[in-house]
Amino acid sequence: MALKLNIIIGSTRPGRVGPIVARWLTQAAREHGRFDVELVDLADFDLPLLNEAAHPRLQQYANEPTKRWSASVAKADAFIFVTPEYDYFPPASLVNAVQVLMKEWSYKPAGVMSYGGISGGLRSAQVLRQLLVNVNIHPLPQTVPVPMVPQFIGEDGVFRPNKEMKDGAGGMLDELHKWAIALKTLRAEETQRQLEDA
Repeated sequence: MALKLNIIIGSTRPGRVGPIVARWLTQAAREHGRFDVELVDLADFDLPLLNEAAHPRLQQYANEPTKRWSASVAKADAFIFVTPEYDYFPPASLVNAVQVLMKEWSYKPAGVMSYGGISGGLRSAQVLRQLLVNVNIHPLPQTVPVPMVPQFIGEDGVFRPNKEMKDGAGGMLDELHKWAIALKTLRAEETQRQLEDA
């Protein structure tokens, strides 16, 4: 069975270009051939801001958006977050989506493809990677920045990356696959240990 990769669009604001970039990345990941790839749009979940009374580690979700988000994250073996940079930071929608869950993220690898102005969203990517560590995700050091993103989007609304972005995405997918295999084994061992201790 192929490993499941969720490519997550981190921005939910009107006028965002995240879906344009993410659609290209999704196709590149499918052509890579090592994952069962799903494009996941945070806007489809309409997650409120931290409105669950119980701590995420308890997984006692009372609200339907959180339950649907939990199920989406739980079934994935790996993630790539596609994120812009807002005030040198990831979007609040993405930060909230990470923080509303906990166990569903554990022992899974993640890559980041960032976009923005001259920095290509790298400051956002770095902050996001620090947050991911705190929910027990293994964030890859390989990130794919897209500087001055409008120049890579044609009048037809299609993202056309340069060679460096294509090569970077390929390398990130290679590393993500290695870690996804290793961490899936670790998750299975952890589940077995918990069953034996129960």
